[in-house]
Amino acid sequence: METYYDPQDLSKFEEIGQEAPDLAAKFFDYYNAVFQDGELTAREKALIALAVAHAVQCPYCIDAYTQSCLEHGSHLGEMTEAVHVANAIRGGASLVHGVQMRKLAAKLSM
Repeated sequence: METYYDPQDLSKFEEIGQEAPDLAAKFFDYYNAVFQDGELTAREKALIALAVAHAVQCPYCIDAYTQSCLEHGSHLGEMTEAVHVANAIRGGASLVHGVQMRKLAAKLSM
C-alpha cells in the first residue's frame, strides 16, 4: 500500500542539506550534540524524543526513535508509557484551552 510517508525516505534525511550545506551542517552538528549524554542520558533523550515524535505526529521520527530507544536498552513498557505522557500533555493542552472558550462564551452571552 502506498502512503504519503515512505519509510525509505528516513535514510535520505541528510540529503536535505544538498542545496544549503552550511545550514544543514549547523543543524546536524546541533542535533548530534543534543543527543549526546549530558545531564540526561542518551537513553532518556531517546524516550523524550519518542514521546515528542508522537505529539508532533512525525512518522519518520516515530520510526527513528523507536529504533533508538530499543538500541539504548528501553523496553516496550517504557516506550508505551512515554507515549502516554505525550498524550496526557497534548490532551491537557487541548482541554485547558476550554477555559478560553468558556470566558469568551460568557462574555458574548452577556
